[in-house]
Amino acid sequence: MEIIDVFPLLSGIVALISASLLAYYVKKKPAGTEKMKEISSYIYKGALTFLNEEYKIISVFVIVVAVLLLILSRFTDIPWQTSIAFLVGALFSALAGNIGMRIATTANARAAEASKEGIQKGLTIAFSSGAVMGLSVVGLGIVGLSIFYLIYGIDSANILFGFGFGASSIALFARVGGGIYTKSADVGADLVGKVEAGIPEDDPRNPAVIADNVGDNVGDVAGMGADLFESYVDSIISGMSLGIILSFSYGHVYPLLIAALGIVSSIAAMIFVKAKNPYTALRNGLFGSAIIFAILSALLTYWLLKDMSPYYAILAGLVDGIIIGLSTEYFTSHQRRPARIIAEASQTGAATNILEGMSVGMFSTLIPIISTAVAMVIAYEFANFYGVALAAVGMLSTLGMSLATDCYGPVADNAAGISEMADLGEEIRRRTEELDAVGNTTAAMGKGFAIGSAAITALALIFTFVSKVNQLNLRADIALTNPYLVAGLFIGAMLPFIFSALTLGAVGRTAERMVNEVRRQFRELKILEGKGKPDYESCIRIATRGALREMVLPSLLAVIVPVIVGIWRIEALIGLLAGATATGFLLAIFLANAGGAWDNAKKYIEEGHLGGKGSDAHKAAVIGDTVGDPCKDTSGPSLNILIKLMSIVSLVFLPLFASLHL
Repeated sequence: MEIIDVFPLLSGIVALISASLLAYYVKKKPAGTEKMKEISSYIYKGALTFLNEEYKIISVFVIVVAVLLLILSRFTDIPWQTSIAFLVGALFSALAGNIGMRIATTANARAAEASKEGIQKGLTIAFSSGAVMGLSVVGLGIVGLSIFYLIYGIDSANILFGFGFGASSIALFARVGGGIYTKSADVGADLVGKVEAGIPEDDPRNPAVIADNVGDNVGDVAGMGADLFESYVDSIISGMSLGIILSFSYGHVYPLLIAALGIVSSIAAMIFVKAKNPYTALRNGLFGSAIIFAILSALLTYWLLKDMSPYYAILAGLVDGIIIGLSTEYFTSHQRRPARIIAEASQTGAATNILEGMSVGMFSTLIPIISTAVAMVIAYEFANFYGVALAAVGMLSTLGMSLATDCYGPVADNAAGISEMADLGEEIRRRTEELDAVGNTTAAMGKGFAIGSAAITALALIFTFVSKVNQLNLRADIALTNPYLVAGLFIGAMLPFIFSALTLGAVGRTAERMVNEVRRQFRELKILEGKGKPDYESCIRIATRGALREMVLPSLLAVIVPVIVGIWRIEALIGLLAGATATGFLLAIFLANAGGAWDNAKKYIEEGHLGGKGSDAHKAAVIGDTVGDPCKDTSGPSLNILIKLMSIVSLVFLPLFASLHL
């Protein structure tokens, strides 16, 4: 065993130790007044209750699939270890999300309290909690993959498809369930609180306000963590598998080594997250980690391979990720023209706001699609299909840092909410709102990054699937003149729309119950008149039950459809994966960016422009924001996982399909 074999495992252990130290640092900070502690405790308990209930449902699915894989291993060439890898992947994915959620709900009051000493202090707490999430995700991911690699060597590539399947399954349930929860609470809080009652966003009199803050954590922290965990491991697994199939030198371990260098780069770049302006500080960390990684990976490639072609493929993915992030920032930031155009359209009503937002969302697909297409072609020219997988690894290499800046957002959002609910005063509220405004931008960039990485990871998995089909001599005709492939293409192109319809409808139905409950409490408890207190628990129950009930069908869709189509025809399955990836990528960008732009158009008005809070333009913008909320936080992000999960399911069950079609 050489040092290059154990280095990835060691880097993962270092990441987990660093995450533990940062978590200790955050927890040692003061949590503020008794009122702040009480509100933070409500959020923590609500988030934990939801996750525990969600995991009960997911555990049934995990056990059933693990047993099914074990049974199939007796009759097909699916390795029996795949079921073990599936369980470990599911466990690590759930653990990554759970760690992130726990530290985020611990850090929110502490970030608000630290803001009393200045914005930089609040930024440090919020970013440190995000770094716990980022380092936990990459640490758990690379430790899990390294253990299987060290035990099974080259044979681990096929077994690890099960690891990716487990991670993807948890991610989809977490994203869909968390997304339904957070946006049903958010829509209820906004429509009744802001529009009808005219009270501030985080006013403690709003019965849905705690459920809204809980949702930020179960959706944007636990859900995002599980989402990017599976992108991270799937890209590495694809690279390892293609490296073996295409006989690249050190092809099986090179993706692991590159990911390990990304961890080192992320940890090293955390010292750059210092500046008076929070946005500048976070951007310093992102670009610092990318530059360090680019240098280290070039040195490793030259030393290990003596051929720089794979490095150029990695660099293409890294640059593509940066371009997508910057594009997302432009189309969603309240400081940029697109969001301000939407704000101006709000002056003539909600309809023109929504139309302008849809236009911005659709147009925002241009740069990410072209950038990813160019990156894919460049990566292929330098290193064949293996290069495409390496581009995905390159894009996700500095995930420890990029996820830290993303998960900073929900913590800053909660801190702003707590400062409002705990009555900390105008100055503290202003500071936490400034941190929150930066968090909205980084969260939007994080969603764009997640979508871009999902697309290129899905492409790498499709190429892996096609390569495995050829390796098994299944003689699949993948020409566009094949009617089976075209049929699969159309079915696949349809699936993201059906999936989005289910998830958007789920938010709408749950939000309707939430709106009625908030109206009932205002009417019967006389909260606004100061005679009664809001019943936060009832709103938390509505969001929890609605999310758990509604998340099952769309999540199962991603698993069942590829299996049915694969049993029918291999060519149709290849078409299905291609069609779902193409429309899923486009639809995810449109939904995420339109939603982000609607949100920040509202915030632009709330800063005092175009009449400010309470104006007709503001009310129209709030309606646009409530339309955009499930787009950017439920359906859009969930599509990332849909397209990856379908590909990894196809790879896991390929031996079954082969036994039927040989």
